[in-house]
Amino acid sequence: MLKPRKLPQRQCLGCREMKNKRDLIRAVRSPEGEITLDFKGKKPGRGAYVCPQAECLRKARKSRALERAFSAAIPPEVYEQLEEQMREENG
Repeated sequence: MLKPRKLPQRQCLGCREMKNKRDLIRAVRSPEGEITLDFKGKKPGRGAYVCPQAECLRKARKSRALERAFSAAIPPEVYEQLEEQMREENG
């Protein structure tokens, strides 16, 4: 009998809840220091996760959680990209 596979869990930077990794959006800081969104979860670099809800992104932005996760300043366009992706997902 096969054991069910354990799904990897990650903590949302906004609501701080543990959720399935694939249910979250990953932001990545590349080895060169560029911060982008990674929808496939395959890009190299340091990852941080946020729920695909505007409320969680707002909380993460207010608490500067992404800045702490990456030890770097986050350009406003990264937050704009995240907000745009959430609008598309939640349609």
